[in-house]
Amino acid sequence: MIPPVIELSPDLPSLGPAAHRKRAVVLAHLRRAAGERGKVGVAFSGGVDSTLLLALCVEALGPARTVAITARSASLAVDEWEACQGLALRLGVELVALETQELEREAYRQNGPDRCYHCKQELFERVDAEVYAQQGLVAVAYGATADDLGDHRPGMQAAREHAILAPLADAGLSKLEIRALSQALGLPTWDKPAQPCLASRVPYGEQVTLDKLQRIDAAEALLRRLGVREGRVRHHETGGAALARVEVPLGDLPRVVDARAELVRGLKQLGFSYVVLDLEGFRSGRQNEVLREQRVLPTVQGLRS
Repeated sequence: MIPPVIELSPDLPSLGPAAHRKRAVVLAHLRRAAGERGKVGVAFSGGVDSTLLLALCVEALGPARTVAITARSASLAVDEWEACQGLALRLGVELVALETQELEREAYRQNGPDRCYHCKQELFERVDAEVYAQQGLVAVAYGATADDLGDHRPGMQAAREHAILAPLADAGLSKLEIRALSQALGLPTWDKPAQPCLASRVPYGEQVTLDKLQRIDAAEALLRRLGVREGRVRHHETGGAALARVEVPLGDLPRVVDARAELVRGLKQLGFSYVVLDLEGFRSGRQNEVLREQRVLPTVQGLRS
């Protein structure tokens, strides 16, 4: 059964004046970029930020002048790809799937703190080569937010190098405001947990491989089947063996402990030799916390200053 089309409401009484003003800034930004007849592409992952941006692009330009662009690779969870397809259908926009090959890039596989830069380079280079002309685009936008400006986000450098627009960040929209605006618009992603790419589960310095990404995807699908809505399975190497470090919100710890036998059995069937439960619980951005604690200043090699 196809879910109903998402109808965006032009009246958002639940929002304060600041959110209304920022929404208007985003709409004006998109209309200005498109001109009278141009089409705009949106780098679309199915997450909270890019879904709102896609919806606002539809509101500003209409579905016929909006194109969703999703990078399909092993770093995108299978469930997330299915979510992208469903959301694009409900918003009435064409979805272009780009088969990206970031794993063929040595710098990406080496998994330094600049990994996201090389991933986004792969995406935006393919957008330039395979989407702009074919779709008749005049601009491409992505879902960077105002909060991202103060974090370690090397992918933003790649976006700047390819002149990718960041309307949400430019309007000053925070992640909390984006969730509130998404809820007011009736978007089903308004309370969706953050879902960064699967490569983020591999610690910096340990190589990213196809086998690891597929194992992580299946492991986190198992967590969801056990009722954990937001969790991570971190993939560590220890003595040549794979170790799964399971992170779940503190409130889900009893659930995971109760399902311990099923979880351990499932993870070992996927190829993990060891399974540990992180008693600190789930925290998004854990790898960047480690970088800050170690006072590592990540750099993107070869970037222009």
